[in-house]
Amino acid sequence: MTDDQLTIRSVTGVDLTVGLAGPGTRSYAFVIDWHIRLLLAGAWLLVAYYLFNVPLTLKAAGALWSVLPASIIYFLYHPILEIAMHGRTPGKRMAGVRILSRDGGPPSTVALLLRNLFRLIDSLPAIYLVGLSTCFLTAHRVRIGDMAAGTLLVLDNAAAEQSLLRMESLAASSRLSLEALELVDQVLERWDSLEAGNRGQIARSLLVRLNPGEDSNALAQMSDINLRAMLQAHLGSGVALNHG
Repeated sequence: MTDDQLTIRSVTGVDLTVGLAGPGTRSYAFVIDWHIRLLLAGAWLLVAYYLFNVPLTLKAAGALWSVLPASIIYFLYHPILEIAMHGRTPGKRMAGVRILSRDGGPPSTVALLLRNLFRLIDSLPAIYLVGLSTCFLTAHRVRIGDMAAGTLLVLDNAAAEQSLLRMESLAASSRLSLEALELVDQVLERWDSLEAGNRGQIARSLLVRLNPGEDSNALAQMSDINLRAMLQAHLGSGVALNHG
């Protein structure tokens, strides 16, 4: 692990290495989101003015039909979108970052709400000085909201996420150890690219390793199709078809 990366052991025991988002990336994502929510709030003010013919003042009717909805759009932008987009916002997506829980999974609704509640402290005294300062000082580059919610802001690596989700799915439907599970999965993933004689030998050795009581003579007579089917059976029927 480096200062820019963190290895997380998920609840299933599968390791996930993620890149940590630094203060610069955080600021970039925030600025994008700030412009988006400002434009959305401003757009509502214009809609309220022209559609409802409500003056943009702080009178009772004006506050009800213009200022209040615009304020809701502006202040609830982050929690609503982070919940709906599973730890992302448009700004975070454009900056290539997302929120994860400390076990590598998606953050819970409670965690996201708590994280945004502490945004009030992180934004003090101005321009997010408290939040940015804690990002420089903490080991995982987190702000106070992240510490309270148990979350991380990480670089959004879609391939690593899909790999983690796949291994968690395999672990849930197979009796193999994680080490054996990864080995079988890798062999099946590369099956078509392996030379026919080599993949048969690899499959037989692996099947004997997985089941020491396996009849090696019977395995020697099996075709590649049957050997592959036996390996897939060890992964569990729910995911066997993923390897074509």
